[in-house]
Amino acid sequence: MSAPSLAAAGGDIPPVDWLGRPLDCAACVHAELRALGGCEPGRSCVGDRYARRVDRFFRTHPGLANAHLRHPYFEVRAIVARHADLFHLQRLIDDPDETVRHSVAMRLPQRQLLTLVNDPHREVRIRVAWRLAPDSLPLMRGDADYHVRTIVARRMPAALLGLMARDADDAVRAEVAQRIAMPALWALAGDTSPVVRRVVAQRLPLPLLHRLQNDDDWCVRWEVVQRADRRVLQALQADADCEIRGAALARLQTLTRPASTEETCHG
Repeated sequence: MSAPSLAAAGGDIPPVDWLGRPLDCAACVHAELRALGGCEPGRSCVGDRYARRVDRFFRTHPGLANAHLRHPYFEVRAIVARHADLFHLQRLIDDPDETVRHSVAMRLPQRQLLTLVNDPHREVRIRVAWRLAPDSLPLMRGDADYHVRTIVARRMPAALLGLMARDADDAVRAEVAQRIAMPALWALAGDTSPVVRRVVAQRLPLPLLHRLQNDDDWCVRWEVVQRADRRVLQALQADADCEIRGAALARLQTLTRPASTEETCHG
């Protein structure tokens, strides 16, 4: 029985194959499933162009995934990659479609995942960067895409972050500044980007925060005034910006002088 004579249970999208041709259930390699209620045109079908119907088919029959690794339609292969066993999944590592390789990257064991660190498509490499073991992430620190490098900086072992402290992108260096330890953090206080220096101002040890009290960028000085000690706050009362001056005064008024407690205790 030809599928076009059936109502599309999946909605207004007609049940046609990946080339737009009418589905022919009788010619399907899984025709016997139809008789057993294992599939339904317009709802659950391996031959349908609509990815949701294909996905529904393989969710019901994951054991059939290995048999469709070379299907001509990339959507089918991408869905199959979610269900194929790991031994067969490796056959899709070199798939010509990035959607398929993205699905593969979500499941590959670490050793095989390394084969995708130089994938030509950024979305695949982004997925790899999120899944790769931290000790292997330095392999991707020179990636051409800043977003990939940002993920690497977010996940790489802190002891290795110095390798990325001079990255060409401000966002990557800001990510480095979020996690890098002293004294490397101190070196970033002189970074050319205010985005990076603002992060440094949030993390720099208080005795060193004076390095940024005269920063050219208002946002950096604002971060300084939120954390600074009394000496720096007094200097910031003369800041060129009225909001910085006001914040410095407000913090000074709320600080309790450490000497007062000591004088009381030692009488």
